[in-house]
Amino acid sequence: MIVIDSSALSKFLVKEENWEKLVPYLNPSLKPHAVDMLILEGTNAIWKYVEKYRLITVEQALELYEYMIKIADEEVIILEPSKKYLKKALKISIEYNIPIYDSLFLAQAKALTARLITSDKTQGKVAKKIGVNLVYIE
Repeated sequence: MIVIDSSALSKFLVKEENWEKLVPYLNPSLKPHAVDMLILEGTNAIWKYVEKYRLITVEQALELYEYMIKIADEEVIILEPSKKYLKKALKISIEYNIPIYDSLFLAQAKALTARLITSDKTQGKVAKKIGVNLVYIE
């Protein structure tokens, strides 16, 4: 089992460098999980590519959004409620001084005894400290 965080999904959606390394992890047989925050953060990343970076069009953004929703709706990535992991995530955030958004994926991976797939260096360092197996995609 694996947990895919927002940094990894965003890299895949907008085809950032090394995005293709994420393809094998989107295999339903691996039972990829994420907290529902994934959709919010994924949507925010798409917005940044339109408004902040000006690298994609509004039409492309809407297509990426629909694709992301399809992945979740077809349970390629199984979404769980953030609330389920929020208390544990708060403890991680406080102890390691990282945002709750990142801690949610760490808490989920820890609880599920799953590997965390991330492109976030800080999150990866904390994962190692709390005993979460990690796949870091640069």
